[in-house]
Amino acid sequence: MFQEKRLMMMYTVSPVHMGCGTSLGVIDNPIQRERHTSHPVFAGSGIKGAAREQTKGNGMSKEKINKIFGPDTNASDHAGAVSFADAQIVAFPVRSLKEGYIYATSPMALARLARLAQMAGAGFPTEMPPQPAETEAVVPDENGLLSDGKLVLESYEFSPSDKEASKSLKGIGKWLAQNAMPDSPAYFRDKIEKHLVLLSETQFTYFVNNATVVEPHVKINDITGTATEGGLFFTENVPPESLFVSLVMASQERKKKGANGDSLEAKDVMERLTTSFDKRIFQLGGDATTGRGQVFVKFVGNAIGKEA
Repeated sequence: MFQEKRLMMMYTVSPVHMGCGTSLGVIDNPIQRERHTSHPVFAGSGIKGAAREQTKGNGMSKEKINKIFGPDTNASDHAGAVSFADAQIVAFPVRSLKEGYIYATSPMALARLARLAQMAGAGFPTEMPPQPAETEAVVPDENGLLSDGKLVLESYEFSPSDKEASKSLKGIGKWLAQNAMPDSPAYFRDKIEKHLVLLSETQFTYFVNNATVVEPHVKINDITGTATEGGLFFTENVPPESLFVSLVMASQERKKKGANGDSLEAKDVMERLTTSFDKRIFQLGGDATTGRGQVFVKFVGNAIGKEA
C-alpha cells in the first residue's frame, strides 16, 4: 500500500501542547499519552492536520495539497496519499545537578526507534545497550555529569553502569546528533551525543510523567477585562528539548473512481512533503499565539539522510 517511508524526527524548540481533552487530577488540560505506557505522544492525525495547514503557507497549491492529503471539502471522494504514525518519545530532558539537564531515554524508546528506522531504511545502530538496574544509569561520557561518582537527576541518585554499555550508547547518541538535531547551533547536537543517558523503563516512565511543564492560566472576562472568579486552570506541555519520532508513509496519488489524468507516484508525494518541511520549524499543537508548538523536523531514510 505504502511504497515510500521516512522517519520524521521531531525536536521540540518550545513547549508543545497536544491536548487529549480529558482532565486528569489537578491538570485541566493534559497532554496526549499512550494508554499502555503513559509516555507522551503526538497523535498522527494531529501531525497530518498541522502539516496540511502549513503547506498552504509554504507555497503549495491547493491542487497539490489535495493530491497529497486528500480533499478537505468532501473526504469521501478519495483518501490522501500520505500517512503519519503517532510520534513516540525517544529522549526526554531531565534536570541534572551537573550540566543543566540530560537527555533521558530507555531501552524500549530506543527499540521503538530502531524498529521504525528499519522500516524506513535509516541505518540505525544495531548494537543496543542492556537495561540498567533501577538505581543505575548508562552514561556515555561521565566527565562533568557525575557528582561524587553519582549521576543526580532531580532528587534521585544513579550509579553509572558498565563501560561496555556506555560504548553502544555513544554510537546511538552520535546517530541522533547527525540525524535528529539541528545543524546550527551545534550546542544541542553536541550535547545529545555527550549527555544521552539510558535509564530503566521504570525510572524513565517516572520522569516523563512527572517532569513535564505545567503552567497556570486564568480565564479573562471579556467584558471587564479582569480575571474570572474561579477561572484558574492548569495546562500541561511537553518540555522543550524533547525528541520524538514518527513514521511517514506515502503511496501513489489516489483518485476518485473514474477520474482521468496522470497520478503522482509515491516518491513524488514524499519528495514534495520532505521539501516542504525537512530541516524546518513545524507548528504543532495548541497555544500557538503564546509561542507554543515550535518543533524542528528532520526526515531520515532511503534517499534522505544517507550519511547515516
